[in-house]
Amino acid sequence: MAEIKNYTMNFGPQHPSAHGVLRLVLELDGEVIERADPHIGLLHRATEKLIEHKTYLQSLPYMDRLDYVSMMCNEHAYVMAIEKLLAIEVPLRAQYIRVMFDEITRVMNHLLWLGAHALDIGAMTVFLYAFREREDLMDVYEAVSGARLHAAYYRPGGVYRDLPDSMPLYQASKIHNAKAIKKMNENREGSLLDFMEDFTNRFPTCVDEYETLLTDNRIWKQRTVGIGVVTPERALALGFSGPMLRGSGIVWDLRKKQPYEVYDRMDFDIPVGLEGDCYDRYLVRVEEMRQSNRIIKQCIAWLRKNPGSVIVDNFKVAPPKRESMKQNMEELIHHFKLFTEGMHVPSGEAYAAVEHPKGEFGIYIVSDGANKPYRLKIRAPGFAHIAALDEMARGHMIADVVAIIGTQDIVFGEVDR
Repeated sequence: MAEIKNYTMNFGPQHPSAHGVLRLVLELDGEVIERADPHIGLLHRATEKLIEHKTYLQSLPYMDRLDYVSMMCNEHAYVMAIEKLLAIEVPLRAQYIRVMFDEITRVMNHLLWLGAHALDIGAMTVFLYAFREREDLMDVYEAVSGARLHAAYYRPGGVYRDLPDSMPLYQASKIHNAKAIKKMNENREGSLLDFMEDFTNRFPTCVDEYETLLTDNRIWKQRTVGIGVVTPERALALGFSGPMLRGSGIVWDLRKKQPYEVYDRMDFDIPVGLEGDCYDRYLVRVEEMRQSNRIIKQCIAWLRKNPGSVIVDNFKVAPPKRESMKQNMEELIHHFKLFTEGMHVPSGEAYAAVEHPKGEFGIYIVSDGANKPYRLKIRAPGFAHIAALDEMARGHMIADVVAIIGTQDIVFGEVDR
């Protein structure tokens, strides 16, 4: 009788459920996975090396392109590391704006994750539902920075500009007549804060809709309950963070344990799982969206009552106002030096981490006193998660690999850097 050998199969990089450019080499015994070997580096762009040849300000847009689903959270860690080295205090209004946009970004990330994860497993509708809300948040990004995706809105010392007083409006077209447009523009008549307030009021109902489709859905439970179980001890040993760690029952969130900006003033809860399977991680992320909504509400209330500056008035770090730059020689020189040579950051090293939607996103920066970073290291949460793919997938079927990749919420921009 011939001996049956294990056979090897490529999963990706062209596979739609590989989330970009993951090449997964699966060693199979029939349909069961014996070993999963992730091959990464197909999206490696040498970001850390490129940053060594750019000024501190020019390096900021690279951050948007790391985890290209959670743009502003990446920027946040980077500017916080620079602010640590410069030892500058960010204006309170800027801190609130940052926290608000961090949470908007978290909701955007989880919406894309929910849509894609459900689509991978076979639920089509959730994807369309999730993108409906994500589109509104994209408009908020665009209103504040001019770009829907790569915002480059945070700056060392604050944010680029204050929140706008108006939102972009829909125009009448062949598809939508004036009456339809009027209805579509109802919540866009006021300022950005008015639009966001309207969004926070209706968003919990939207999350209820996603939960109606999935949470008690028989097929969804069959595909996620008991799949990719990680014990709390292993989750810690593997270097998990974010929802992957909390899904395994460990209460760890940087917003609570090491509060930065104004998170210590916010009232919110940390959802924690029990089983450490795909279903628990799903529940954790869905509840995180509800908690983010609460934080955004609190930020809106504070920002309405407290106007003020949104960036430090230290011209060695932040550019002077445009009108004064046109009138004073001193300001003109500051402006010119800042955008040609860039700021000089005192020598030293700093590590800043934020509770990114995917886990702990950290920036370790070494400065030698020049206008460029001497060395910059990015601590991407997804990197540790994908390293655990082999352990999570062993003994499962091929179809479950898709669920496990989905639950890890992998984005290759940050894994490959």
